[in-house]
Amino acid sequence: MSPGALEFVIPGDIQSASGGYVYDRSIAVGLRALGWRVRLHALDASFPSPTPDALAQAERLLAGLPDDACVLIDGLALGAIPHLIESHARRLALVALIHMPLGSELGIDADTAERRRREERYALQLVRHVIVTSGRTQRSLVQDGVEPSRLSVVEPGVWTPPLRECAEHIDDGTGNRASDRSVEMLCVATVQEGKGHELLIEALAPLIHLPWHLRCVGSLSRHPTAVRRLSEQLQRFGLTERVTLVGEVPHEALSELYVAADLFVLPTWRESFCMAVAESLAHGLPVIATRTGAIPELVGAAAGLLIEPGDRDALRAALERALSDSALRSALRAGALAARARLTPWPQACERMARVLERASYRMR
Repeated sequence: MSPGALEFVIPGDIQSASGGYVYDRSIAVGLRALGWRVRLHALDASFPSPTPDALAQAERLLAGLPDDACVLIDGLALGAIPHLIESHARRLALVALIHMPLGSELGIDADTAERRRREERYALQLVRHVIVTSGRTQRSLVQDGVEPSRLSVVEPGVWTPPLRECAEHIDDGTGNRASDRSVEMLCVATVQEGKGHELLIEALAPLIHLPWHLRCVGSLSRHPTAVRRLSEQLQRFGLTERVTLVGEVPHEALSELYVAADLFVLPTWRESFCMAVAESLAHGLPVIATRTGAIPELVGAAAGLLIEPGDRDALRAALERALSDSALRSALRAGALAARARLTPWPQACERMARVLERASYRMR
């Protein structure tokens, strides 16, 4: 088996704009640029709670792969099919790609979380190697019994865009600058329980006297209950004109939204890495977010204001400081530009992925 050939198994639509799919797409593009022959295989979108038809499809797919193939399986699927992993572990070089352990998803009940942890733990024992996208996930899996020698971290990269003047300093053609009118804030995350949208609105509601506007970009269809609660909350606080629920946009179109913003805001409860924060910094956009996952390392001490997850009062205070003080926003932007220089480019991340996959392929021989 050539180490330059990869079968990449991904559940759902790889064109989705969420961070995990952006990672998977970028890795596939980068490996191909390095000369790898990458075949993408789409599983049903019902994972990680697959339907019987989805399980049958997964079985047919794995059974049809050639002996000794190097197979990278996204963790959204892998943890849900331990029996299939067991069936094919001897003849395929199976490698797990874990963005976040399945049992750590917010909003699932305790029994589901425990079942997912148990099934994922067994599947991970059977694969040749485990690739994780953050140090946090690495530590979590080590605590769950995965040998450190079987783990490699390949953090996401960024496609660094050319820098343009930030929205706050662009003249609108009338002689007024954006800073004279409104501070544009951007939140990029699927509207769901764990991303902190409702907490953000609670924090912003008392700041109605300040000039600001918030765009929330992310799917409005995956978690309809959370979307309904958020919409009702905006009505209750009278913020429907101040907050725009944009919905999901193609990832490639996000760059214009980052450029149009003055602050990136994400009071997420839990992350492994948080690509949206990395992409904000790649655009020189300062961040108000929570201390979780890799966010503290990405933002550092100068590129934003960080709070503890769930701390509404601290979030409100951080927002009030940033919205009220243009000098502070300028200083944070300078910090974001410095942080941008420390980010890993996608080609470098893909080179690391290639080395890890080559080692896994070699051990199969």
